[in-house]
Amino acid sequence: MSTVAVVLALIAAILHASWNAFLRTGADRLWSITVMSLAGSIICLPFLFILPVPGSSAWPYILLSAGLQVGYSLFLVAAYRHGELGQVYPIVRGTVPLLVTLGGFLFFGEVLGPWQTLGVFLIAAGIMSLSLGRSRAATSSILFALTTGLIIACYSTVDSRGVKLVEQPIAYAIWVLFLFGLMITIAFAATRKELAIDISSPLTWKAAGGGVVAMLAYGLVVVAYAYAPAGLVTAVRETSVVFAVLIGALLLGEPLTARRLLACLIVAGGAISVSL
Repeated sequence: MSTVAVVLALIAAILHASWNAFLRTGADRLWSITVMSLAGSIICLPFLFILPVPGSSAWPYILLSAGLQVGYSLFLVAAYRHGELGQVYPIVRGTVPLLVTLGGFLFFGEVLGPWQTLGVFLIAAGIMSLSLGRSRAATSSILFALTTGLIIACYSTVDSRGVKLVEQPIAYAIWVLFLFGLMITIAFAATRKELAIDISSPLTWKAAGGGVVAMLAYGLVVVAYAYAPAGLVTAVRETSVVFAVLIGALLLGEPLTARRLLACLIVAGGAISVSL
């Protein structure tokens, strides 16, 4: 696996865990993720006129990815309603590496070597083990988290294919983020009737900052897809669960047990195997 892809995926992992922590602490999480996404659309807007417009073959992937990310956001908000960051996040992300790798194998003919395959399984096993035990999340939260993971696997598979159909990978990511922000704003308006944004409120600017972080996390992963198979990039990115557990313990007061630490080491080992 390319060193560039590994570095991009690891940076994306840190950023991804950070914005999820922000979302978990929000009072109105649907509002927060909507403002985050809308901020991303506003930032992306000028780049639409600078970067080359994707060809017709890429647009079905761009539209499908943006739509799937709306569903991902709605289910993630529902999952965090009754679960901790250190509970929900591992379930959400733990289901993704195997599903993306399976999708790449079944639909696009991507083949992994033995070390990469071992790494994907180690990461998935380590992440899933973080969500087990007596203090696990409520059943409803787990079901929402599993559905969220499935949607992530779907749009990750779509992105890994779509990004190869454009001249510049960043152009693909910019269009997906721009349309996603518009779509989730429409979805919010359909459910809440009105999106109230107070420009002078610190909460608005915090949400906008979270949107910038989320946008960078997604963009880095999409660019990494241009350098390595989707399953490998996604597996390394899922080390974000380690950062999420640490953030949950240090900043949110969530428990950090020996079992969780061991699971984090398994995830790290898997990331190394994927990189071999």
